[in-house]
Amino acid sequence: MSPKLLAMPKSFRTLRVCSATNASIKKVLAWQIEQAMQQQKLTRTEMARRMATSRVQLNRLLNPDNDSVTLGTLSRAATAIGRRLRLELV
Repeated sequence: MSPKLLAMPKSFRTLRVCSATNASIKKVLAWQIEQAMQQQKLTRTEMARRMATSRVQLNRLLNPDNDSVTLGTLSRAATAIGRRLRLELV
């Protein structure tokens, strides 16, 4: 951990690490969904139709830099590509 980060209050460090972790998780999920779409030759239009959502919403989901996504959206995306979403508390 950088000295600059260590100088911050512990609660703020935790928040920053969680934010970084959340962004990383979202990037991986977006990549996995995009890969599954490519393997199944799914267009964004067809994927949005399967998810019963708009292309704009799908684009937000697939944007690795946009970490604002709901569990419902992730679940619909997983179902649309024949997968399921699994969350765990560890």
